[in-house]
Amino acid sequence: MRIVFAGTPEFARVALEALESAGFDIALVFTQPDRPAGRGMKLQASPVKAHAVARGWPVAQPRSLRLDGKYPEDAADARQQLIDAGADAMVVAAYGLILPQWVLDLMAGRGDGAPGGTRALGCLNIHASLLPRWRGAAPIHRAIEAGDAETGVTIMQMDAGLDTGDMLLAESLAIGAQETTGQLHDRLAAMGGRLIVQALRQAQAGPLPRTPQPAEGVTYAHKIEKAEARLDWQQDAATLARRVRAFDPFPGAVAELDGQPIKIWAAHAEPADGHAGAPGTVLRADAGGVAIATRDGTLVATQLQRAGGKRLPAADFLRGAPLAAGTVLA
Repeated sequence: MRIVFAGTPEFARVALEALESAGFDIALVFTQPDRPAGRGMKLQASPVKAHAVARGWPVAQPRSLRLDGKYPEDAADARQQLIDAGADAMVVAAYGLILPQWVLDLMAGRGDGAPGGTRALGCLNIHASLLPRWRGAAPIHRAIEAGDAETGVTIMQMDAGLDTGDMLLAESLAIGAQETTGQLHDRLAAMGGRLIVQALRQAQAGPLPRTPQPAEGVTYAHKIEKAEARLDWQQDAATLARRVRAFDPFPGAVAELDGQPIKIWAAHAEPADGHAGAPGTVLRADAGGVAIATRDGTLVATQLQRAGGKRLPAADFLRGAPLAAGTVLA
């Protein structure tokens, strides 16, 4: 089976590697244009592009796929590349561009240049949630932030809506009590790679059963913004502890002292221990952690980072940056 793959970050690269290992023929890879990154802000290829280039697969990086958009020449070139690829299906995982209707039609065997025939399987999406919960850009972060007990991966037949297509396969997993977005991402990426291989193999044997998404339980996982990193001490400790886990590795939860950021990378909630303190007040700071008063309960930060420094356990952090009880964090 010939596959066109569209994806950009590490989550997608894991799926691409799974398809390769399963013996699928990768005819074409779509990924986002190179972006400036790092201290020198040099252009950097996405994980998907790096993998594809290493394998010698053709790579397309259109700035847009809209034929009537800002970059119609990019979209027209992409359309011709899709036609020339003659693929049976398009697998999409965290690509970052919306697929317009012409892509959906082409891959479903409709329209000029479409592959047609019974093997036109359309566009299949690997989505890191149990749809319809957490449609949108940041389902892993939002599931942890919300305190969900479980999440999973859904393989979906794409349509014109935002993660609204029929479900083909789904599998759930429990979210660990102290699991971070980075840790959960890795487990879901592996699951996504396994499930898309399973879906395509089943499709080779016959049509996949399609289940429409229920109308109830829809939530949206809005993109994570850097501005969300700032911790609000007026929230309760349990909520803040979830946010710390949800924002690891990006953007990192941030407190502020004298105008300087302090990132909190690991923390847990404790009940208030009777020591009065306004929200944001450091109640104690020792090898066991930095205990900070919140609206309800205490957030104990156990891994912290100064600006320009490294992530450090609380004991090591405090040796270089003492925090006296009574200090107020913004």
